[in-house]
Amino acid sequence: MAIVASRPASALDSRALTARGLELQGRQLHADAIQCFLQSLALKVDDAFTHYRLGVSFRDCGMKLEAAECIRTALLLGFDEALFARGLLVYMEREGCRWAAADAEWAALEAAIRALPEGAPLQVNPFVHAVLSDDPLAIRRVAEHYARFFGTFVKPLPPRRAQRHGGRLRIAYLSGDFYQHATAQLMVQMLESHDRERFEVTLVSAGPDDGSPMRRRLRAACHRFEDVRGRSHDAMARRIRELNIDILVDVKGATDGTLLPVLAARPAPLQLNWLAFPGTSGAGYIDYIVGDPIVTPLAHAAHFTERIAQLPGCYQPNDARRARPVSADRAAFGLPLDKTLLCGFHQSYKISAAVFDRWCELLQRLPDAVLWLLQWNANVRDSLLAAAAARGIGPERLLFAPLLPLDEHLARLACADVFLDTWPCNAHTTAGEALWVGVPVVTVIGQTFAQRVAASLLHQVGLDELVCGDEAGYVATVAALAQDEARRAAIRDRLRTACNTGSLFDGQRFARDIEALYQRLWDRACDGLPPEHLPA
Repeated sequence: MAIVASRPASALDSRALTARGLELQGRQLHADAIQCFLQSLALKVDDAFTHYRLGVSFRDCGMKLEAAECIRTALLLGFDEALFARGLLVYMEREGCRWAAADAEWAALEAAIRALPEGAPLQVNPFVHAVLSDDPLAIRRVAEHYARFFGTFVKPLPPRRAQRHGGRLRIAYLSGDFYQHATAQLMVQMLESHDRERFEVTLVSAGPDDGSPMRRRLRAACHRFEDVRGRSHDAMARRIRELNIDILVDVKGATDGTLLPVLAARPAPLQLNWLAFPGTSGAGYIDYIVGDPIVTPLAHAAHFTERIAQLPGCYQPNDARRARPVSADRAAFGLPLDKTLLCGFHQSYKISAAVFDRWCELLQRLPDAVLWLLQWNANVRDSLLAAAAARGIGPERLLFAPLLPLDEHLARLACADVFLDTWPCNAHTTAGEALWVGVPVVTVIGQTFAQRVAASLLHQVGLDELVCGDEAGYVATVAALAQDEARRAAIRDRLRTACNTGSLFDGQRFARDIEALYQRLWDRACDGLPPEHLPA
């Protein structure tokens, strides 16, 4: 719906159009919001805030490089939240696979952060560092800056001590992603499997209701579904306190729409960071990070502000009630029957120049292979075809797959021969999906949480031999696997067994493990013991 100003051009008209754009943006009507912001800028072209918000709507329409240009303009015009915007600019350039520009903006962001006092409260973008940096201590520092920022304006509620009360242990999961979202996909069967006699489970939802079957499953999986969308962070914290929640689990983290200000108010006596954010919260008001011996080894304690609480298996739950393809049908998806399909189904920010170099090296070594990628946004196809051409790889060697609903996506994914992981941020949900449909995943393990997730998943299904220590080992492992059809078939058989009887895809077993951990943490707190690192 196009919006046209009916009054003479003025600063007031510009502000009104920007305000209207913000309203539409909040309702996810980004095409209409873009029209409002463009008309506002036609009246006042030097408004940094409007350029920034225009960039946000371009981002959410999948136009990542257009978003980058808007954010860059906002920064040149002196946008107030410069550090956060710089992080988003890096992320947009990576989403568009424009690597040289991303590297330049990353260097500027790092220099700007280093120039500020250590430990200062800063409105930075921790997610960008968590997924793009290979330095775990730098990731922690940025997270601490961000967590302290909320401490500058959030007033904590009166302290509430952990005390045994004889009733069910009251667990609340806090997120904006309780709909058809990757986080919900992972945890839904675990929620359905909670012991309702021992645990009272509340989902505190700050996100949209998409009317999906997933939303209905989530509602049915808990004792109480608290829809707090649109409320202030203070009101959310007070509602959690009114419910006398014992353990508050943050399954949002410092991602878009963060709920860290709710946790900064300390509504629950015990607060945990789990699943949604691939690293430390940096927050003194979060007691534990829930991990496992691979993603959060105790030797890495210095990488986290929280104490580490390890689950015995992989920290990532999975849903065994989702569809699993009976067989892989390439013809149904228009895929070549005579080629080795090397699958790199990733959000495009994970594909760095170094990763793409190795993928192109594999294509040169494997003349019968094609690289199969997601067309994640409007820019990625052209960017990656140009990058491949610069590396001597023709366009016929790259296939691009549109986004599909989950069941169709899984059926298509089963057609792959090998799943190629990325670094320094691995596939997380998608790696689990690949294993679920029988596709071997080859990864490179690193020092950061984000680069250890695939290794944890592979360990849980007994495929440690696919975890590589460096890029050369990765290329060699993929090349050998791609040329060994019998070995791939044997791995598919092992994964079929793991899906049916293994622990990675057993939501009920995961529920028992995390419940035991919750009880252990709660007993310590009730005994007056401070948080401490707890091995599995």
